[in-house]
Amino acid sequence: MTVKTRFAPSPTGYLHVGGARTALYSWLYAKSQGGEFVLRIEDTDIERSTQEAVDAILEGMQWMGLDWDEGPYYQTKRFDRYNEMVDKLLAEDKAYKCYASKELLDEIRAEQEANKEMARYDANHPKIVAVNQAAKDGDPCVIRFRNPKEGSVVFEDQIRGRIEISNSQLDDLIIRRTDGSPTYNFCVVVDDWDMGITHVVRGEDHINNTPRQINIYEALGAPVPTFAHCAMILGDDGAKLSKRHGAVSVMQYRDEGYLPNALNNYLVRLGWSHGDQEIFSREEMIEFFSLNAISKSASAFNTDKLLWLNNHYIKTSEPEYVAEHLQWHLDNQSINIENGPVITDVIKLVGERCNTLIELAEQSRYFYEDFSEFEAGAAKKHLRGVAKGPLELALSKVEALNDWTTENLHGVIAQVCEELEIGMGKIGMPLRVAVTGGGQSPSVDAVMQLIGQERVISRIKMALAFIAEREANA
Repeated sequence: MTVKTRFAPSPTGYLHVGGARTALYSWLYAKSQGGEFVLRIEDTDIERSTQEAVDAILEGMQWMGLDWDEGPYYQTKRFDRYNEMVDKLLAEDKAYKCYASKELLDEIRAEQEANKEMARYDANHPKIVAVNQAAKDGDPCVIRFRNPKEGSVVFEDQIRGRIEISNSQLDDLIIRRTDGSPTYNFCVVVDDWDMGITHVVRGEDHINNTPRQINIYEALGAPVPTFAHCAMILGDDGAKLSKRHGAVSVMQYRDEGYLPNALNNYLVRLGWSHGDQEIFSREEMIEFFSLNAISKSASAFNTDKLLWLNNHYIKTSEPEYVAEHLQWHLDNQSINIENGPVITDVIKLVGERCNTLIELAEQSRYFYEDFSEFEAGAAKKHLRGVAKGPLELALSKVEALNDWTTENLHGVIAQVCEELEIGMGKIGMPLRVAVTGGGQSPSVDAVMQLIGQERVISRIKMALAFIAEREANA
């Protein structure tokens, strides 16, 4: 049997973290079993579904690298198929028409609550029986599934173990509304059957839907998939993850400078483990992933750990991979890298200092753009009269340098220290501020090598002019 999983979001909003983890788990299980992964857009909630949300879901999946083998399928394009199956159940007396109005059902529910009874639909309630007997063909009605009244629904959840629900707790749910549109629980079953879904990985909020759906699978004569219900994700304060905990949309993590591999690695560990291992390559995730290693307990989202992982991936990933995702941030910050060093060289030099791609873009700017002023605090501390002599000597040496290498630039700095009998900091820091505009950077000789000879000379001259003006105004 070929394993086939699916991710089936409703396009009523962005792709959130919980949905992204479900998608990742479904994708990983399919890949780990040599199976197939299906993307299905469950857009039967026509009033709330939007094309913008569909686009956001697809963009999020693509950014995470969760490619699908089939789809995206859209439920709104399958109404004929659903209605065919509703008619089949009607013909087999496994479904029936109900003419009870919403107002009548609300009235009955209020009576049940007043009598401390379980509020639920009861086809045998005298008021409902009377309405259905008096109805005429053509009157508005819903179609309800005739749920079994005896026995239990039992299924072996791959995460939670054996789950049993008595059929007496389940009412006859609506499978087609008065406007002719099919409902979620029914569409899901028909889709999973038609698409050959063997394993359903989804959130624990769907557990109460599962027994209802299993009864529909069996009524249709469809194979019942294997289920795995994941626990929810909590904020670090123990409350359900929400906007107040920070980013919850996948693309917001892109916007905040995270690499998709870092987010994927973080999400896979948010409820799943393989020994004590924390860092997983994409290949390792696929190799080691299993449904029964997913925890039954809720997981707490920890932004500090995600930042640590992101820094790890910026430092250790191929520079070309980082550059691919950095480009969005460079564009967003209007940094043009056409006139300057190769961006992968900048990433190798600066990347280990950065937790996010936003920081990496910001710290790349001085390699490509000239600046008109120095960072005030750094200039005040390091571009003083005492730095004039060392900078002038360094300028003469870099102007005369024929072979612009990091080694030779390191030699220039060492020569200035030796000739003027000063410590490295007396020339290193003024040079750093002169060529970068600020007081923090990687090794100044490596920075100068990437910035290039012409720009370095120009910036040292600007620093000397700044010192001269400062002295004149003293």
